[in-house]
Amino acid sequence: MIRSFLAATAALSLSTAVQAQTAAPAQVQPAEVALLPGAQLSADCGGLNNLTGRAWCVTAPLGQVGALADAFIADLATKGWLAAGGDENRVVFVKRREAGGCDGMQMVAFYDTTKTAVAELPAYLGFAVVPGDVCAQPAAEKPASETTPQ
Repeated sequence: MIRSFLAATAALSLSTAVQAQTAAPAQVQPAEVALLPGAQLSADCGGLNNLTGRAWCVTAPLGQVGALADAFIADLATKGWLAAGGDENRVVFVKRREAGGCDGMQMVAFYDTTKTAVAELPAYLGFAVVPGDVCAQPAAEKPASETTPQ
């Protein structure tokens, strides 16, 4: 799954579903995400996907964003963040809290799909905190007898 994210560098796109999954507004850089070599800060997230103020973004040429994503995944792993899921252009990370529960964060890769995808085209990695305890147990579903009218 993570490998498919990295292999899809040339086909990166951000769907509205991913946009809807982006966490609540994150006005500041998520804790423990460092600006790595090869990345430049993009305060407006390239002006794309309504991510300004909702994610902390970096930019690099599209041809280099896969390697940069790899570097961020490796750097976050050294800080206790585990890649727990995702899809072609998104990685979800979790980190256990000492007091119990888990913090969550996601990294989303995207570029301006209205332009031809060439190696030099600016691409972006957006990072956002997933609010709440991502390891919390979901509420138990009610038995069908309690929800079905009789």
